[in-house]
Amino acid sequence: MNGRTNEHRIALFLDFENLVTNTGISASNFDLQPSLDRLLEKGKVVFRRAYCDWSRFSDAKIGLHRFGVELIDVPPSTRAGKNGADMRLVIDALELCYARESIDTFVIASGDSDFCPLAYKLRENGRTVIGLAVKESTSPLFVNACDEFIYLRTRQRPEKNEKGDKGRHGGASEEAGHGKRGRHGRDAGGKGGKAEADKQASSGGKAHAKSDVPQIAREVVQNLLARATGPVNPSLIKETIVRKEPDFDESEYGFATFAKLLAALEQEGVLRRIQQGRQWYVVGADADLGHGDTKEAKEPKESKGKKHGKGRVEEVEEELESYPDPDEDDGL
Repeated sequence: MNGRTNEHRIALFLDFENLVTNTGISASNFDLQPSLDRLLEKGKVVFRRAYCDWSRFSDAKIGLHRFGVELIDVPPSTRAGKNGADMRLVIDALELCYARESIDTFVIASGDSDFCPLAYKLRENGRTVIGLAVKESTSPLFVNACDEFIYLRTRQRPEKNEKGDKGRHGGASEEAGHGKRGRHGRDAGGKGGKAEADKQASSGGKAHAKSDVPQIAREVVQNLLARATGPVNPSLIKETIVRKEPDFDESEYGFATFAKLLAALEQEGVLRRIQQGRQWYVVGADADLGHGDTKEAKEPKESKGKKHGKGRVEEVEEELESYPDPDEDDGL
């Protein structure tokens, strides 16, 4: 409606000084690629601007130009040199909101709570607001003001390669578990990293502080299933969780995909996963499926024979990954 298509059109605004000041990320090593990869999974990034006093951060110019980012130079207008870039960003975002109705998603790359009023106004006008910043330097107020929040962090240098060029990773990368970012970890760790990960997995994942199903996911699933009159789409579950906690990320709890988180909930007896046609859905653990065209996604019982059990489990896992991941479904 209103001339929009199902493909999201995204405007990206970067408060650059906020992203590279006291965050562990330097101007020369700032890497926009991980963030763009994540946003391009949601739609087209049709507008890209970065604001700051570029005489102070000239090392970042070439890298940002490479990604088609328009650099807006905002020299300090006061002795303190604050708020000039913020004001310009807010004015441009609101002007774009009213002038370009086709742009339905605004990404504000900053952790500053001063942008809360902008986020509220954009959402009031029917736009989706995504925040983007380093977790340790982000205001919780701004996180809650957004529809979704993506955290960045500095890439850690591998300890075993201090002298080599391969260890030079000082830029910003997205939190683990999103899109193409995983390949950086494989390249840095190699076979040794994979062996270490397998070792941790075999030990029950005790190396991770957060390895259990988050309580917010359990509560949302139980509430949705209690009110549902039929099977629930997994995308609805993910969207509801993100509405309650904009910075929710299943990878922080040890799950590579949202489907694996649902599998853990099924093992707890909170839900059952079924297939209708080519789409997977979620129902209550004690739901009466009747005689519809459904298939359960449960592992085979041991009484069916250990010989075929392993193959069936692998087949079920492949089938479960075939339904649209909520991270990609509907673009958001």
